[in-house]
This record gives sequence, C-alpha cells and structure tokens, in this order.
Amino acid sequence: MTAETVLHNARIVLADEIVEGSLVLRDGFIAGIEAGSSRSGEDMGGDYIIPGLVELHTDHLEGHYAPRPKVRWNPIAAVLAHDAQVATAGITTVLDALRVGMDEDADLTSTDIRKLADAIEDSVQQDRLRADHFIHLRCEVSAPDCLRAFANFDGDERVKLASLMDHAPGQRQFVNLETYAYYYQRKLKLTDRDFKLFCEKRMGESAVNSGPNRVHIAAACHERGIVLASHDDATIGHVGEAIEQGVRVAEFPTTEEAARASKEAGLGVLMGAPNVMRGASHSGNVSARTLASDGLLDILSSDYIPFSLIQSAFFLGDVVEGISLPQAVAMVSKNPADAVGLTDRGVIEQGRRADLVRVRVDDHVPVVRTVWRQGRRVA
Repeated sequence: MTAETVLHNARIVLADEIVEGSLVLRDGFIAGIEAGSSRSGEDMGGDYIIPGLVELHTDHLEGHYAPRPKVRWNPIAAVLAHDAQVATAGITTVLDALRVGMDEDADLTSTDIRKLADAIEDSVQQDRLRADHFIHLRCEVSAPDCLRAFANFDGDERVKLASLMDHAPGQRQFVNLETYAYYYQRKLKLTDRDFKLFCEKRMGESAVNSGPNRVHIAAACHERGIVLASHDDATIGHVGEAIEQGVRVAEFPTTEEAARASKEAGLGVLMGAPNVMRGASHSGNVSARTLASDGLLDILSSDYIPFSLIQSAFFLGDVVEGISLPQAVAMVSKNPADAVGLTDRGVIEQGRRADLVRVRVDDHVPVVRTVWRQGRRVA
C-alpha cells in the first residue's frame, strides 16, 4: 500500500522562499508542494516546516559514553541517549564525530572509540535510531597513535568525513599560549614547570607527526571517497595546505583571513552554532556572526550543544541583515548535506527525502514540535 501523509496550513521553508500551503509525503519522499492549498490532512497550525537538519560535527556522543572521568556507560545506551537528543533538536542526519589520535588530556582510548562506532552500526542495523547516523573521524594528526587509530576504521563505510586537527600549543586554535594554558594547565592541574614540559612534549610530537599523518590520511580518504575537512585554519598558509591536500570543508577557521581565503578557494566554511548564539568564539577566535554578516559562512554545526543548530538558523534569519530565513536554514540542511555528498536530502522539493521539522517560534526561540525522517515521525 502507498503511505501518504498531507501536512496542511504550514509555512513551508523552501530553498529560496517561504510558501504557505501543504506538503504531500508519499512512501518516505516529498511528493508535492501546494501553495495556498485547502487540502485536508494534519493541520500544522501555521507553523514552519523546514528540512531536517544535517549535523557534520558533534562530539556530543563521547560525553554520553564517558560522562565522568573513568566512567564508561553502555555504548548502545550512550548512542540511544545521544540519538534522542539530536533528533528532538530537529537533526535528522548526524555525522557522529569520533576522535582518532589521543594525547595526555584524553580520557578515552582508541578501543573506546571503536566500541562507539560498533554501537552505532549495530543500532542502525537493528533500527533503533531516530536520526540517520554516519561517522566523522576527528584525526588528531599530532598524536603518536593517530594512524593506528585511523586504521581501526579501514573498510568502515559509515565514515563520510574526516577532519585534520592539530591541537598542540602554538598551532591553529592555540596560537596564543595563554589560551592553551587556560584550557590545559587548569584541566590537568599542572605546575608552571610541569606545564612547560607538557607543552614542549606536545610541540615536539606535532613537529614529528603532523606532516606525515596529514599526507597519509588525506591519501587514504581520497582513495575511499571520504570527504576531507581542515580544522582551525588560521593563516593563508594553512588554507593553501588544505587546498593542496584536497580538503572540501574548512571547519572553524580561527581568523577572518583564513575564512575568506577558504571561501574564495571554494571550500565550504563551517562554524559553530554556539559561536553564533554567543556572538563570539569561546576560545577568543573570530566571531561566526561576523563571518555570516560578511558572506563568509556556509555551514553551521552544533558542536557541543545540539539544540544550538536550529536556534542559530532562526537567529541568523531574524537578526543578520542580508540573510533570509531560507538562506539561514540552508546552512543547517542543504549546505552540509551537499558538502558530504548526501544529495537526496537537505531541502524541501519534490523527490527529496521527507526529512522534515515542524517549528513554532516563541519569544525568539524555535520550538521543535514534530520531526519526520523519511516520512515517519521520529520525535
């Protein structure tokens, strides 16, 4: 039997306009968009219908698995808790960011990370999940064990994206050593002398490992069809290196200079939705809101707050001059989907997957009322 659902009396956010009318869903796909329709069906009460959100970089899952130092939760339960939170925030496709390459601040091991990946795969196979889950490998290229950990994902077809990161002091996000000290000296409770030795060790590892690991991982990703992202680019030189390695997404550039160079080179510029909402980076880098105003922002990621993704889209569409709601919604749906080759979703048009979110806005805060994935209600 054909499964058909009609959502009527809705404000439908299309790629370039908002239409009042009805959506027809059939067998998991969008079968029709009818402006001004008087069709009967499920009354949306004038709420917005937007495409399901597509999240490229959230490391939120690791917090469910290791909620406290030395505590490990059941990996399947952790995946389910994470899945419930992202789905009820309107995210219908998520790339779970799993770290490969550990340093002294890491509570997790490569074994833990593989357990989480296996729990994701098992949960997909058993149809436990509300959102559609893939994997994003956050590759800490300065870490000595990066390539060994990366090898744990050989042949894993769920991997869609890999980012090349270097969080050593003096590099990219942490060019300012005072910022690095604020993060790591306090976190690891190190004396000034021990912190100095810690920094020297990490900088030495970066000098030895980062270059070869970047080359190896970039080549492997190109061979396997995995999209590459750079991470925390700060200079024109960093962007040039990313282009040379075939990077397609520039994650969290730390300066306007790097963001502009990335945009001009055709890379998708990704920034954090929490940065948009706060009006500034938590680590003192360039404001995502500024990049949006300057036309240098393509993709938003919830990073560490799942609900910030939908919140930032409605915020940008409301307060940033020159950005309409359809354009802001594209930053959390179509643009990220296209960046990783998921061209069957991300926009409301006939023939696309019926991944949809019903939203009401109260006191400038979007309220997620209903979420559908492939036409099936999941939240």
